[in-house]
Amino acid sequence: MKADPAIQLRLLDLQALDAGLDRLAARRRGLPELAVITERTAALGTIDDDVVEVRTELGDVTRAQRKLENEIELVRTRSARDSQRLESGAVTNSRELENLQAELASLARRQGVLEDDALEKMEAVEGLEGRLAALDQRRADLQAEIDAAITARDKAYAEIDTESARMRQDRQALAPTLPEALVTLYERIRASSGGVGAAPLLRRRCQGCHLELSGGDLRAVAAAPVDEVVRCEECRRILVRTPESGL
Repeated sequence: MKADPAIQLRLLDLQALDAGLDRLAARRRGLPELAVITERTAALGTIDDDVVEVRTELGDVTRAQRKLENEIELVRTRSARDSQRLESGAVTNSRELENLQAELASLARRQGVLEDDALEKMEAVEGLEGRLAALDQRRADLQAEIDAAITARDKAYAEIDTESARMRQDRQALAPTLPEALVTLYERIRASSGGVGAAPLLRRRCQGCHLELSGGDLRAVAAAPVDEVVRCEECRRILVRTPESGL
């Protein structure tokens, strides 16, 4: 394939634009904010699950506490009624008095047990409410980090997209000025060679694979007509000769 040396040098300009676009695309995909958003969003999901679990447990404990408080109230009411009977003097039968006193003692023990259980439930409620408060705060912190990362991501996207649009515009202006066959060959090589279809020869080294050409290859390139499109024997990329090629 033949192409004027000046056109071959402009092919390097096309390669530079494509490499820049590839770098911008990679930067867009690899923004650190994306990892932050993903990680923090996953953490939010875990917290939401924890909140559901704690709220469920809190509901169970609160119902148990309320049940205990109702039982305590019933015991107190019955104890007060029995105490009033005992103090009124209405009960004179010794057997009945003994039974009444025994019942009051039993009610007192029962009330003590219930109050201890109720205290445990109250402490459990306080602990669960503390856990909920901590989860809510952690959730707010994570959401703030996500919001900040989204803001930074969108700003970076805007900058990258602006620069990409400029490069694409330059590429659209440059590509049609090059021979179609040369661009087709370049695109085919670029697609199979990591995004690099053309590379300069600098100081006897291909800048595509970064290998120094052997003596025979250098002589073959030097002997090729200046308008001949030559290829690197190692990586098969288009090799563009420059004043610094070292031929």
